[in-house]
Amino acid sequence: MRTSPPLPAAEAGAGNTPDARQLRTILIAVSVALMAVIASVSGLNVAQTHMAVEFGASQSTVLWIINIYTLALAALLLPLGAVGDRLGRKPMLVAGLGVFGAASVVAGLAPSAEVMLAARVAGGAGAALIMPVTLAVITSTFPEEQRGKAIGVWTGVAGGGGILGMFLSALLVDVADWRLQFVLPVVLVLVALALALKSVPNSREIPAHRFDTTGAVVSTVAVTGLIFVLQEGPERGWTAPVTLAGLVVGVIAAAGFVAWELHRRDASLLDVRLFRERGLAGGSITLLVVFGVQAGIAVVLFPYFQAVLGFSGLLSTVALMPMAVMMMATSGLAPVLAARVGSRATMALGIALAGAGLALMALFVSVDDGYPTVLPGMVAMGVGMGLSMTPSTEAITGSLPRGKQGVASALNDVTREFGTALGVALLGALVANGYRGAVAGRLDGIPQGPADTAREGVANAVEAAGSAGPYAPDLLHAARQSFVDGWQQAMWVGVAVMGVLFVYVALRGPATPAPADADEPETTEALTAP
Repeated sequence: MRTSPPLPAAEAGAGNTPDARQLRTILIAVSVALMAVIASVSGLNVAQTHMAVEFGASQSTVLWIINIYTLALAALLLPLGAVGDRLGRKPMLVAGLGVFGAASVVAGLAPSAEVMLAARVAGGAGAALIMPVTLAVITSTFPEEQRGKAIGVWTGVAGGGGILGMFLSALLVDVADWRLQFVLPVVLVLVALALALKSVPNSREIPAHRFDTTGAVVSTVAVTGLIFVLQEGPERGWTAPVTLAGLVVGVIAAAGFVAWELHRRDASLLDVRLFRERGLAGGSITLLVVFGVQAGIAVVLFPYFQAVLGFSGLLSTVALMPMAVMMMATSGLAPVLAARVGSRATMALGIALAGAGLALMALFVSVDDGYPTVLPGMVAMGVGMGLSMTPSTEAITGSLPRGKQGVASALNDVTREFGTALGVALLGALVANGYRGAVAGRLDGIPQGPADTAREGVANAVEAAGSAGPYAPDLLHAARQSFVDGWQQAMWVGVAVMGVLFVYVALRGPATPAPADADEPETTEALTAP
């Protein structure tokens, strides 16, 4: 791969490169757009009961309303990221904001579960237009010396935005109406749209090859199948026919995508040969694991806060804020540290701190001593994830040529979505299995009805305690202590995973960020003024 210098301003048609003020506005615009997308991933989790009652919907339908947004987003990221490279990143961002904003309005007014499902699919498609473009605009616009800090802000929003979104959604659900949580994405869209139209420059690839339509379709099928399995496996059962069918389709499509992309080589949607490089492989694996652990921890922390400690939904999201705040803060500091000690050392330090946070929670989590027993581990995890995410993202975007930054950004986003789904499925299953194993020997003497209900989960046990009469205290203590035991087992598995990742990054991680302005021989890039 040859390296060609970025186009000068006159040739690009911009007249002048963006000044410091415009760069700040660009960063604010893409960060606000990203926040709208990320906040909508997890916001509806706190409104499950309200949707079930208002729509008369089953739990399965409610889960589909929540999950189908992520499914559509993940499935369309790679194809739409590549389309954005070709058609122009600013038009894609504006179009995505329009689709996403309209879908949010329809979702907020939806009279039925069917309309809500359709709105969530459209919202996921709009988010897939927005998300890869936000990072691609940064990597194609910011000068190299400022790019790391800008990516740090982006990763902080991407990492902490979900928790912030859950907090605001829980606040609205508690004090007002659950439908009002769709007001926030619409407001963010309007702000991002105004800033984008004014300040975001348009950059695009001038392709030398036809669009890889086959690769786009096959990648969509592969991602849909695999994400479907991770989302539905815990609910339907891992050996259910529909789960196994999704797995078979996903694996076959993924293998077919790799084979097709190797055949297309330089004309491929995603040059899979680049995974031989340390930067792309190390960054992708790190993000996959880190986001998996983060998502899995959130799944565990919520029932701990609510069913074990008795927190409300709003207080539970407040309790998560220290981890989110530390993650966002250290994401901005990571580029400074990476510039001094190198990307590999920064990633390794972050992974070590995140693993230490898991170990602290596993060692000290308690039913009786409550929140203070998990707070140090949450803070350590937030710092560690923030330090590891930014250099990992830089490693991914820096491994692909400048003309394919939409694809690079989409790959980064797909990795995050896969990690999130994988972490929720695996850590959630570990905790559930650990709970069932621990609670079995603690229900002796409890009436069969409440005891059978308690075996299903800690939340079920809290509900069953209301009809357990004098046995309620013993039932609650057994369930809560068993949940903590199951949590500890899952955390130690997480520590082991982070240990393996630490060794891998220490030996094979990227030493320094790769330059993001290297183009393939047949590719050039056009840049126009806002």
